Amino acid sequence: MAATDALRFVGMPEGHLPLTQAAVYLAVAPKSNSAVTTYAAAKADVEEHGALAVPLHLRNPSSALGRSMGLGKDYKYPHNYEGHFVVENYLPDELKGRHYYQPSENGRERDIAERLATLRKQKSV
Repeated sequence: MAATDALRFVGMPEGHLPLTQAAVYLAVAPKSNSAVTTYAAAKADVEEHGALAVPLHLRNPSSALGRSMGLGKDYKYPHNYEGHFVVENYLPDELKGRHYYQPSENGRERDIAERLATLRKQKSV
């Protein structure tokens, strides 16, 4: 988008420079298809299981009736905790334990994989 904006701002013939710079960057940038595989795995579960119930602790307790039904009970707001992480289940019970995103070893995803491994260890304690 920045290259397109620069082209529109600068115009031709100089506009070929930001386009070329963007093309070179994309050609040498680390590649990953993890967004595609993550989406495909989540979509497969939706197709298999259909619409599943949102866990009660994640539902908004916006009324007395909702609160009496346990909506939002024991929800932990991650930003109130160290590292902005809490051990919490965000998936319906039928999908508990699923890990859709599997980072590659390319680029920054290597760092993300390490962080996920650390967080997942905390969940298993």
